[in-house]
Amino acid sequence: MSYSRFVDKVVIVTGAGSGLGESAALSFAAEGAKVIVSDISEAQGQAVAEAIRAQGAEAHFVRADVASEEEVKSLFDETVKQYGKVDVIFANAGINIEANVDELSTEDWKKVIDINLNGVFYCNKYAVQQFKKQGTGGAIVNNGSIHTIAARDKLTAYSASKGGVKMLTQMVGTSHAKEGIRCNMVCPGYINTPLTETISPEIRSGIAALHPIGRMGEPHEVSAAVLFLASDDASFITGTSLLVDGGYTAV
Repeated sequence: MSYSRFVDKVVIVTGAGSGLGESAALSFAAEGAKVIVSDISEAQGQAVAEAIRAQGAEAHFVRADVASEEEVKSLFDETVKQYGKVDVIFANAGINIEANVDELSTEDWKKVIDINLNGVFYCNKYAVQQFKKQGTGGAIVNNGSIHTIAARDKLTAYSASKGGVKMLTQMVGTSHAKEGIRCNMVCPGYINTPLTETISPEIRSGIAALHPIGRMGEPHEVSAAVLFLASDDASFITGTSLLVDGGYTAV
């Protein structure tokens, strides 16, 4: 089944050079969006933008490190310069550094928080400012995790950062609802991405078994949820977290 929910919409995707961001960028483009592909890696980001253009859709690459407020502001400035507006942002960029609290260096803690939480804050801040300036509303989808709900060994900084994103999502989604601005979060389980492909088959099998559905997820399954939350199909949904986890958190 094909949709065209984002025709004439301008969509920013951060961390779009690989994994869930790449999948979402391609999916938005397939539904008619003009996509701003943003990533810290110029090579990966440009490759995704080229793939979108090869499909006959419109895309523009803007390099940005979301840990830098100045670069996030420039990302929005460049988008508006290119297309005159912003309709949707998928704030997806993130990292993980594994360590329990007694082993975690302050430097690594700050690095994860800077990207996963501060980066999402900057994206939400400038999205809301731009949406209010346009007076047309808009949609924000933040990338969360099952680990906003379920703890796991060594995910100290990651879980804390994603927990912060959950409450930021609720605050933005409710504080600006009357201005036509919606903000929601998608919370994926373990997904088959280049990052998880480095895990040994034995460990991957164990992780898959944690999902009652019996397998790890695929990027397109998360993208479907992201596009739903960003679309008018979700016009009465804001401040919520949508689990896409194969039942991981239900048991």
